[in-house]
Amino acid sequence: MRVEDFDFKLPPEQIAQHPPAERDGARMLTVDRASAVFRDAWFRDFPALLQPGDLLVMNDSRVIPARLHARRQGLHTQKGSPAPSGAVEVLLTQPLGGDRWRALVKPGRKVPVGEQLVFETAASPARLVADVTGAGDFGERTLQFEPVDDFFTTLDMLGEIPLPPYIHRTADNGQEDRERYQTVYAGERGSAAAPTAGLHFTPAVLDAIRTRGVEVAHITLHVGLGTFQPVRADDLADIRLHEESYSLPGATAAALQQARAAGRRIVAVGTTTTRTLEHVARIDRLEAHSGTTSIFLQPGHRFQLVDALLTNFHLPRSTLLMLVSAFAGRELVLAAYRHAVEQQYRFFSYGDCMFLS
Repeated sequence: MRVEDFDFKLPPEQIAQHPPAERDGARMLTVDRASAVFRDAWFRDFPALLQPGDLLVMNDSRVIPARLHARRQGLHTQKGSPAPSGAVEVLLTQPLGGDRWRALVKPGRKVPVGEQLVFETAASPARLVADVTGAGDFGERTLQFEPVDDFFTTLDMLGEIPLPPYIHRTADNGQEDRERYQTVYAGERGSAAAPTAGLHFTPAVLDAIRTRGVEVAHITLHVGLGTFQPVRADDLADIRLHEESYSLPGATAAALQQARAAGRRIVAVGTTTTRTLEHVARIDRLEAHSGTTSIFLQPGHRFQLVDALLTNFHLPRSTLLMLVSAFAGRELVLAAYRHAVEQQYRFFSYGDCMFLS
């Protein structure tokens, strides 16, 4: 299949620039895969669409302020040599352990291996220093940070919430994004983008779900380039995703085994949860473990664990739209997207959602 087969037209004014006033105030399009029937609803209706005995699985990764601004210190120049001019923007995309991170650097052509980057602001005493130790395509770099007492606390003082480029801000992202571009159940830090289907949940909605007799479990997948990288291939057969780190807790593994054995539905919240579940099914490891996945779910994939999917509306020609098409069929999904455009749904990270069952 061709990447162009997953295109659709979207008026720019339907790209959500801010979250709804209330987390659970988004609209929700329900899609019945068997009957191909669409229904316009609200996310507050979501608990009623679940069945007692369902297992709802959510990604609890926490977004970090991964967007940083740096100045170039130079290629280990002799003391007293002038530092090169020009600022660079850095997006941390994946922790590698030992103070090492994968990152996107812009403009990457100005930042070769051996360069040293300094991160500091006039408004904060915090400071980070990193050496560029590796380079990849399209501005990808490996950074080795000098140790600090608390890396994430320092990052909180220096970094910005990494909003997608289609969300426009004229000044600092502000407190709204630090709170709202994060799920209420976020735990371990590590994501460079939010698992956006989870942004709609509130404690009250989760209570209603549990009261209905639905079991709730968590996985962790730290969102990075494997989720949000742009597609540069023309054919799906040529798409290769970057690895992302995940963890499957023992309690979730046991819940998945029990639900599958009992024939109960497994409902995934978001594409990152879906990719994690289908990866562990593919490698046949329904037990507590951590690892990395670069799984690409495209039409033709036979889903082994996921029976229903809650997801936001995704960008044209994206691997996430291809994943949803793998789950429900390309023609049905594109028809649902046309319906959502006609009905003035709000799209992408801060937008509305759809439930496919």
